[in-house]
Amino acid sequence: MMLMTTSDLPLRRIARGKVRDVYEVDAGRLLLVATDRVSAYDVVMAEPIPMKGAVLTQLSAWWFRQFGDLVKHHMISADADEIAAAVPALKGHREALAGRAMLCRRGSVFPIECVIRGYLSGSAWREYARAGTLAGEKLPPGLAESGRLDPPIFSPATKAESGHDENITVGRMRELLGAEVTAELERLTRLVYTKGRDVAAARGIIIADTKLEFGRGGSGEILLIDEVMTPDSSRFWPADSYQPGKPQPSFDKQPLRDWLDVERHAGRWNGEAPAPRLPPEVVEATSKRYLDAYRRLTGVELERS
Repeated sequence: MMLMTTSDLPLRRIARGKVRDVYEVDAGRLLLVATDRVSAYDVVMAEPIPMKGAVLTQLSAWWFRQFGDLVKHHMISADADEIAAAVPALKGHREALAGRAMLCRRGSVFPIECVIRGYLSGSAWREYARAGTLAGEKLPPGLAESGRLDPPIFSPATKAESGHDENITVGRMRELLGAEVTAELERLTRLVYTKGRDVAAARGIIIADTKLEFGRGGSGEILLIDEVMTPDSSRFWPADSYQPGKPQPSFDKQPLRDWLDVERHAGRWNGEAPAPRLPPEVVEATSKRYLDAYRRLTGVELERS
């Protein structure tokens, strides 16, 4: 599978995110193409991560299939041949589609990241350690870093076009979306997380937290959209080495973050774009983490063609 830092397809590209290119197929469909771009600390690296886009797309597709009738979602197909057959303009572009493209139902996106935390980590732990709160709301005293939260905490965030998303209270979410929509998005988020947590646990993986996105389809129904429970949107920890009270190893771009931290502390990077060039061993280690997450969850190796 070829490396891809940007896509060039004979459709109108309507958005370009840190990782995904979004194309308009028609009034009811979009094409999402996950490139191999990688970002850390809100900076996109110059070097792509081999197979990353395919992992994000195919793992999301695998999860959508696991959910069955549990929740409605936007995926039509993540198979290159099916997509080319459904969109005549894409015939002859199979190599660019293979593994990394998803044909989706179109909808209006709710401007909220639906984050759910089953364990206290990341920005939530940093706020709790500093102030005993999450998004300004008090949590019980005595919680440990990486400790299990029972029940999991629904912790929405505003979606930022650039920079960090901002944690908000459920009350603030109600002000933005209304009480009925907020309650339904929380219900669906808890439903998806519980299913995903249980599936992953049977495969020796803890899903510490995840962020989900939802939109409203053309008929008014709420759809689960974008990526689902990938190493970019979730924290995956190996269950066999889990120990609360400290950070956990994870199946994501941690090798990249660790290397950037060293560069930052040594004064060789100021934390802003452009990032320093990534050594080949960091690129390889990061790619292996993504592929390992896919293999452990699905039970199969990701095809490279």
